[in-house]
Amino acid sequence: MKNVPFKGIIAYPITPFDENEKVDIPLFKHLVERLITSGSHGIAPLGSTGVMPYLSDEEKEEVTEATLQQVKGRIPTLVGVSNLTTEKTIHHAQFAEKAGADAVMIIPMSYWKLTDDEIVTHYDAVARKISIPIMAYNNPATSGVDMSPTLLKRLLEIPNVTMIKESTGDIQRMHHLRRELGEEVAFYNGSNPLALAAFSAGARGWCTAAPNLIPELNISLYNAVEEGNLEKAKTIFYQQFDLLKFIVNKGLPRAVKSGLNILGEDGGNLRSPLKPLHEKETEELKNIIKTLVN
Repeated sequence: MKNVPFKGIIAYPITPFDENEKVDIPLFKHLVERLITSGSHGIAPLGSTGVMPYLSDEEKEEVTEATLQQVKGRIPTLVGVSNLTTEKTIHHAQFAEKAGADAVMIIPMSYWKLTDDEIVTHYDAVARKISIPIMAYNNPATSGVDMSPTLLKRLLEIPNVTMIKESTGDIQRMHHLRRELGEEVAFYNGSNPLALAAFSAGARGWCTAAPNLIPELNISLYNAVEEGNLEKAKTIFYQQFDLLKFIVNKGLPRAVKSGLNILGEDGGNLRSPLKPLHEKETEELKNIIKTLVN
């Protein structure tokens, strides 16, 4: 598949902060290394889990460089480069390419509601300025923009746009994408509770923060799907379903941070206004994790 470097479990690292709410790069590198050594098939910094919108331009560049330094080409890297303006998105995309990223991911961030034509022009402008592939990311819950299958089909006509990440939580969208765009379309699931259904619908990979906490289960699910063993895949998926639902409902950065702490890892601090889980929520997460790692 041309210009599609990703398949399998693409892991999102959190961006940890120190007690002064500064990005903790040494801890970030450690957390990235955990994801690599636990078997993730790709690393995707600066997404929702990595609180990308909360970071300054300089911090985004720091995180990008730290990721590439730590990965050292062992697995593919997908760097989030989204910004409100096309100019800034181009800047971050070019920076990621120069740093050595295998691809970039772009979500159409918006204050004013963007038209389809504005979105297409935005992606096209970025694509013309870089040579690495682009993953178009559809997540209306965070961006406020819902890209229809018709619009996504238009985006795929841009040469560099070779992948789609669908996070609406609507499995029918995935079936529609496969029907409309054919067997060769590279689409990825970004909705944790739909992991099994998305693979069944033909998703090439699963972009998820869950490998920070349960990498073995995530990878085992993918392997079972690849083997064509649906019953095994179902069993593995239902094992992790409660955790997947919890981390989404409670917010990925705070839930993953708490989960790392429960596992005995340093999850760092959050950047305001984000706050840690409440004691009752932490206890609930602890009980869920206990059933999975013991």
